[in-house]
Amino acid sequence: MIKKLMFIWIALLFTATASHAQTTLQYINNNAAYAQQLMRENRIPASIILAVAIHESAAGTSKIAKYLNNHFGVKGKNSSKEIKSAYKGYSSVEDSYDHFIDVLQNKSAFSRLFDKYDEDDYVDWAKGIQRGGYAHSKLWSTKVIALIKKYELFKYDTKHGQYLNAVLPLSKLK
Repeated sequence: MIKKLMFIWIALLFTATASHAQTTLQYINNNAAYAQQLMRENRIPASIILAVAIHESAAGTSKIAKYLNNHFGVKGKNSSKEIKSAYKGYSSVEDSYDHFIDVLQNKSAFSRLFDKYDEDDYVDWAKGIQRGGYAHSKLWSTKVIALIKKYELFKYDTKHGQYLNAVLPLSKLK
């Protein structure tokens, strides 16, 4: 009986993990082109845009992503009747992506990153955004970088010469 319960538990865990991974891959497929457009227009890695959105919105499955189109965890007013939330509401997912870029460009803690880093330097972008105070977690940039590596989001970035950051082990990025 214990073996049978253990098998069922493992099967459910595998199904949930596979389902989440599939959801994330679908999210990437749905949003990669727009992230690349924003990268070309604003010189921020598409991998950063995608990884932050995946992290902050649980690949578009969080309540604020579903009801408010908020994929970056930005706080603010909303007019939602479905949920009560302190998070900003957007008319579309693209509006949320655009506002993320606006926040980075217009807040002094982040705006200097545009002059400092290229659109292929996702490691320094992640660390710079964390240092600028985007998230309170000390592991935020590590998690964003891990998502980029896990889903090979760096493939969506513009490359300038050799891309060394993509092959660094996670332990050397701390």
